[in-house]
Amino acid sequence: QAQLVESGGGSVQAGGSLKLSCEVAPGYLFSGCGMAWFRQAPGKERDLVSSISSDAIITTYVDAVKGRFTISRDNAKKSLFLQMNSLKLDDTGLYYCAACKYGGPNDYHYFGQGTQVTVSS
Repeated sequence: QAQLVESGGGSVQAGGSLKLSCEVAPGYLFSGCGMAWFRQAPGKERDLVSSISSDAIITTYVDAVKGRFTISRDNAKKSLFLQMNSLKLDDTGLYYCAACKYGGPNDYHYFGQGTQVTVSS
């Protein structure tokens, strides 16, 4: 059973919006963990897009998405979200939810299976 399950991906035209969701599986509790969204573009490595602290006070974004993406979480509902606005072609990729940061910026214990986002012109 996957600990993290992403949803909300799809195909959208440039300039459009999508909201990704990540649900934590029953029996798992990540409210005390930092969480994040990663993105893997075709032919490239998986890279961090945005992160959020366990208390949602601290958020980080890569420069490419600042001002367009918003990360949030609802610990009561065991969910993580990524609101993506003004989507660009370069935002295309497989988006992964991650939980429980343990080391460097890209070091997380758990990853979901990913949800595909395709932005077209």
